[in-house]
Amino acid sequence: MARTTGTSTARTAEDLLRSTTADLAPDPAANRFVPLVARGAATPAALLALVLEQRHVIPADRRAFEHLVTRSAEDPECAAFFSALAAGESLAGDRLGALVTALGADRAAADAYEPLAGCQAYPAYVAWLALNAAPSDAVLALSANFSAWGGYCATIAGGLRAHYGLTDTACGFFDFFAEPAPDLDRLATDAVRAGLASGRLTERTARAHGRLLQGYEAMFWDTLADL
Repeated sequence: MARTTGTSTARTAEDLLRSTTADLAPDPAANRFVPLVARGAATPAALLALVLEQRHVIPADRRAFEHLVTRSAEDPECAAFFSALAAGESLAGDRLGALVTALGADRAAADAYEPLAGCQAYPAYVAWLALNAAPSDAVLALSANFSAWGGYCATIAGGLRAHYGLTDTACGFFDFFAEPAPDLDRLATDAVRAGLASGRLTERTARAHGRLLQGYEAMFWDTLADL
């Protein structure tokens, strides 16, 4: 009987992740910036802004995920998921320097850059989740959001190579996020399963968090497209 219950819960967790991701998927035509990069029409200034905004997003998200690890003391599956996210942000951050250099900015210029509110609304909300959301709700919301982000990164990496002459090293940041992450998917499923079993996951609340994340990410891309 225990094995049957576990199988049912696992299937429910996978279905919930799948359905939430599908329901919250952005309209492919809504992102105005990524297609510009794909066809080589994004300006060098806008590309540089994209990367310099990420210099602020990445460490902010990493600290938010680390805080969620701390808040997940009673949810080890959630803690494992957020720990993996934090480690991933560190690895991605290590790849940003080569991209900044390839786009023509030195360290002084990068440090002097003032971030845009429209681009920083997303990490600000991730920080809000770190402080306020139930960890299992945050897992579901973030997992649904990551699917679109990975696709955007793959398209950007291709455009940077095809139209802007960037090397594999320079594109390493976007390549990192574009790669499939089966281990992270497994950790997300484990965390959602545990949240369902404990009753700590509230689907309606998690989906509301996910909708806001998608809205703030859309604001990020719109801000860059308007430059």
